Amino acid sequence: MNILAISGAGNKRRNTATMLHNAFDGALSVTGASGEFIHLYDLDYHGCVGCHTCKLLDVDKQGHCARRDGLTPVLEKAIAADVLLIGSPIYYSDITGATRSFLERYLFPSMTYNVDRTPLYPKRTKVGWVFTMNAPGEGYADFCSGLVALAERLIGESEYVVASQTQQFEDYSRYAASRFDAEAVQRRHLEQFPLDCEAAYAMGKRLAEACLSD
Repeated sequence: MNILAISGAGNKRRNTATMLHNAFDGALSVTGASGEFIHLYDLDYHGCVGCHTCKLLDVDKQGHCARRDGLTPVLEKAIAADVLLIGSPIYYSDITGATRSFLERYLFPSMTYNVDRTPLYPKRTKVGWVFTMNAPGEGYADFCSGLVALAERLIGESEYVVASQTQQFEDYSRYAASRFDAEAVQRRHLEQFPLDCEAAYAMGKRLAEACLSD
């Protein structure tokens, strides 16, 4: 069973990466699972350029992104994965630009404009999302559910976990962040974030176990 974790966070050691590693570890805990963890910010690539080569009536081109750059091998790994775990912090009410560019290149080739809209990828992949934000999470349910629905239509079974009101800085006194109660943020981080990581671990394990029953 092939597990692929893709982090769209710029920081490799903070909240998103930590939660995603927990989801990855959960998936790897299942018998027969192996995988790879990729940081998108290590790669040199761009988003979709709208060339539509992936829609041509050509068996060698349809369903494949025509661009050749640092993302090309990652896309092939994502298509082949049994479980795909995607992590992103929320910036300005959306995923990061790196994550968005990856999704454009990964999701768009999987679909056609045919009437039946049957996905082109040769297998269904289970998708687990990890989102982190310093804002309260209640207002993002529709956003997260929308990405889940899109993944389920084009890729396969999908679910997500969220860590909200996260701790962004070790020392808030060094930053222009007076709107935050630093003590309350730190207290929540110590109490809630481990639970969020547990939820991420459980999600990864659940998705990998589901592959065994398919």
